[in-house]
Formats: sequence, C-alpha cells, structure tokens
Amino acid sequence: MSQITAADVAKLREMTGVGLMDCKKALTEAGGDLNKAVDILRKKGQATAAVKAARTAKDGAITQYIAPSGKLGVLVEVNSETDFVARNELFRAFCDEVARRYATEASPNLEAEREALVAKIRENIQIARHAKMEVSGNGLVAGYIHTGAKIGVLVEIGAGKAETVGKEEFKELVKDITLQIAAGYPHAVAREQVPAEVVAKEREIAAQSDRLKGKPAQAMEKILQGILEKFYQTYCLADQGFVKRNSEISVKEHVAQVAKQLGDEVTIRRFVRFQVGEGA
Repeated sequence: MSQITAADVAKLREMTGVGLMDCKKALTEAGGDLNKAVDILRKKGQATAAVKAARTAKDGAITQYIAPSGKLGVLVEVNSETDFVARNELFRAFCDEVARRYATEASPNLEAEREALVAKIRENIQIARHAKMEVSGNGLVAGYIHTGAKIGVLVEIGAGKAETVGKEEFKELVKDITLQIAAGYPHAVAREQVPAEVVAKEREIAAQSDRLKGKPAQAMEKILQGILEKFYQTYCLADQGFVKRNSEISVKEHVAQVAKQLGDEVTIRRFVRFQVGEGA
C-alpha cells in the first residue's frame, strides 16, 4: 500500500472540505488513491459532488476575444510559472494577442511571439488551451473574465427571431448567464447532456451512502432519486438556482421568464468554463 503523506491528506481536504482525520482514514482505505478516497467520503456522506479536481499547481491567466458582431468568441488559458508574471502587462498583452489570433486565424503560429516573451521575462510560458464558438442562426456569443483573470466563461445563447438579439433584455440575460457559469461551475447545460457513465457513478455512490442504510425498500428509491436530483442541481446549468435571484428560481425558469417577455424562444446552446490550472 502506498505511504500516506501529509501532503496527500492536505490535498484531499482541499478537494473535499472534509476534516483531516477523516481524509487520512479515507486515503488509507483507498490505498493512497485520491479519487477512490473522494468516493469513499461521498458514500459516507462527508463529501458532496462539488469536489475540486486534483490538479498541478500552475499559474497564468484566462483571456477572451469577442467579435464586435457578437457572433464569434474565443476563450484562452495561458500558463506562467508564477502569479507575479501572470499579472505582468507584457504577459497580459500576449494573452490578448493569442485570443485575437485564434479568433481571426484558422491555425495561428504563435511560437515566435511566445519564445520572445519567455526571453524577456525569463519564465516559462505555455498556451494551455483554447475554445472557439461561432453562432449558428440567431443568437450571441458572450464571454466573462472574473476578477484576477483566473476564471473565464464563453457561452452561446440562441434566439428564434433575429430582432430578439438586439434587445436589452436578451443582452442582459446573456450577461447574467456568463456570471452564473463563473459562480456555479456547472458541467453541462441540461441533464440530458450528462454522460450516462457519470449518472451511473452517481447512482452507485448514492446507493451506498449512509442515508440509505436500514431504509425499507420502498423508501430507498425515493431517497435515491432525491440525491440524484440534488446532483443535477449542482452539475447542470439549467437546474442550478439562479444566483442573481438568490436561487429562488432555477436558471431554466429564469430563461423561460425572459423568453416570455421577449415573445420568443431562448436557448442556452453551449458553454465552456476555464479555470487556471485545472487542465494541467
């Protein structure tokens, strides 16, 4: 069995928010495997589905480029070794240029610019990943970069009518959805998009949770469905409580209300959310 180190325990605690002793016990039971330890804590009801990914410590910044038409957008993560460099004006200018080039060129070659920046600031710089969206039909692509440039969002929201896209109510909705994604950390737009294997694993964990122990058979399925419903309310954007309304209604309910006001059909088509380091 792998030796359990204090660093392993601290990492599991950071991922789950569970106490150190319980983290150590879970790691011991899991033979040092972090992911298995997370599942053990979840089955015991000590951790939720909202677990932070174990990731290599990398710094850097997220940046965006949104075309003036609102029909195209790019989100980019560029990594540096330290936060000091990530806040450097030369580094930020390079990030902006990377996003612009990915938006305007099919396959940009940025190696010369990257090497020149490395030579100037004497720190390794890497373009970690990017996402590009173009509107299909009527709609808008919008982006949001959270304060500090460590979290970024890109979303496409569609409309049935071309004139809807120019209305302030629609633009405000699009902006609100970007903020929701940044704060809520969803993984899918709707539950229909959640991979079957993810749902199966959630059912397995829920079925083995302490909440179901000793319960009569007729009650177990109802409790299980309740647990899965809470999972969807965390995992799926449409099912999350709408933050701007203090979660009094869901995101899909808010979208439906705005769509009714506009007299049109409004659809959250897709999104990406980048956080510095999580792709490492």
